Amino acid sequence: MTLNIDLNLLHVLHVLLEERSVTRTGERLGRTQSAISNALKRLRDTLGDPLLVRTPDGLTPTPRAEQLAPLVARIVEDATACATPTGAFDPATAEEQFRIGAPDRLSIPIILPLLESVGRKAPGIVLNLRTTDRDYALRLIESGEIDLAVGWFDKTPPHIASMLAYEDRFVCLCRKDHPLLDESPPSLDKILGYAHLVVSSTGDRRAAFDAILDRHGRQRAIGATLMSFTIVPELLERSDLVGVFTHRAAEYLASRYEIAAVPVPLEVSPIANRLIWHRRFERDRAHAWLRNEILLASRRNMSGEGR
Repeated sequence: MTLNIDLNLLHVLHVLLEERSVTRTGERLGRTQSAISNALKRLRDTLGDPLLVRTPDGLTPTPRAEQLAPLVARIVEDATACATPTGAFDPATAEEQFRIGAPDRLSIPIILPLLESVGRKAPGIVLNLRTTDRDYALRLIESGEIDLAVGWFDKTPPHIASMLAYEDRFVCLCRKDHPLLDESPPSLDKILGYAHLVVSSTGDRRAAFDAILDRHGRQRAIGATLMSFTIVPELLERSDLVGVFTHRAAEYLASRYEIAAVPVPLEVSPIANRLIWHRRFERDRAHAWLRNEILLASRRNMSGEGR
């Protein structure tokens, strides 16, 4: 049996599988939600599979969709390459500078593998990194002081494009012989019973986790605030402080220091880390290459798989 599938539909499927959201897919492609929903219906009818099903966390790919994802990505990439002038951008010989904004917590899960990858594939490209929070990153994107940013962006204006980089969750870090670990797994009451270490690039004593606690009618005591992760592991190793951080960064630290990571028993939606950029760079080939490298870096296994 021969299937005739519109390439535009495959492009929609490719973005849907990345974004897991009809709304965000529409924003990224510049199309209405109803147009994306209609495209998804046509894809389901053509391929004979639901492809993405709705769950409390958003749209989740079916096994068939997971199987198709790399094939669809390759088709879309090849089609894009066909429409790109030959020799327009060669990372191996390119000499460019890019300015990237990211919160300090993403230095480990994204920036480290990105620097490694770009250094290997494009030795002439220089990455200039700035520590940013949400509002600061948006201002720098607007003013043109940075080319793109990664972080938590719940809302962006229409002229700012975005895509999902990866999802994360919160865990609690403490030294391996901490009394918190006497209870396994520790309860939320016990986690909140110790003074917390907070990392904030602005020096703010509140972080994203505090907003979540607010919604549950809880609060925590802050024992110390740092502006970077530099001495977090040493401080945790030498004190009774605990810290709630994202899993990817915590996993890296726990594998290298005498600290342990334990789950935080709270019903919380996954933390969506997104890549954003100004739409004026939408068709810039060098910019598009770097965006793809950031996505690849953000989805690499932090245990080192794939290196």
